Amino acid sequence: MDLPVVVGVDGSESSLRAVDWAADEAVLRGAPLRLVYASLWERYEGESLTDDLTKPSDELMAEDVVDVAAQRAHRRQPGLKVTTQILPEEPEYALVHESREAAALVLGSRGRSGFVEMLLGSVGLTVAAQAHCPVVVLRGSHDNQVRTGSGGRIVLGVGGKEAVAFALREAELRGAEVDAVRAWRAPARETTDHPLLAGEPARLHEQQASDTLEEALSEVPEKVRVHRQTVEGPARQVLLAASHTADLLVVGARRNTGHLGLQLGRVAHGVLHHAACPVAVVPERT
Repeated sequence: MDLPVVVGVDGSESSLRAVDWAADEAVLRGAPLRLVYASLWERYEGESLTDDLTKPSDELMAEDVVDVAAQRAHRRQPGLKVTTQILPEEPEYALVHESREAAALVLGSRGRSGFVEMLLGSVGLTVAAQAHCPVVVLRGSHDNQVRTGSGGRIVLGVGGKEAVAFALREAELRGAEVDAVRAWRAPARETTDHPLLAGEPARLHEQQASDTLEEALSEVPEKVRVHRQTVEGPARQVLLAASHTADLLVVGARRNTGHLGLQLGRVAHGVLHHAACPVAVVPERT
């Protein structure tokens, strides 16, 4: 049985955009779509779509949210199998639990206005940090159209193997190209006493980045075109710059032994807050 693509919905426009993206993703994967509403989320901003007063208002609101989301998914992809679930739980707990049996978990960005629109809310950060499957957060303002054979550009921050595998599969499904990026930096106070560093200390770090790329991309599907790039600079800034012309940015997050869930580093945390395109955070097992 194919694992579903799961979407966390709350009635906001951001979560409805996530439904659009996830519906397209589910069709690409040949997977069902599952819409999940955690009833302890903040209320849907707007009047209830029904006047049935025989049920508690929270229950009516939850039903409205999932019904609207399901209708939107069916309009987007008429033949898609869609199921819905209302859970009386905190959203962080509910979505992390859902991630155990999901191909991917898709969320909208939770910003409201002004500078805050650039920032991801606490639910999204917690889920991205603890989920057991890739988490896609709908950053950016473009329409995020995803169609079979539609092409496009996926930026991969090369680190762990799971993120690499996810990016390559996404590219294969979409007919997209991959820009595999490895950032590198020479320490500001690099010593030149060592014979390997004498004369060209920066070149050694660039070569190490290039070697990392080659090792990570040793098995690329025949139909996927990959561009390898080593870029000098902080990884977060390099990937944020690349996100402005990307359809998807993929980064890994390592599970820190002895702690609950994934411990998001500065790179994943930064791109989730500020990327100009959807971001996929892929759990890396150690």
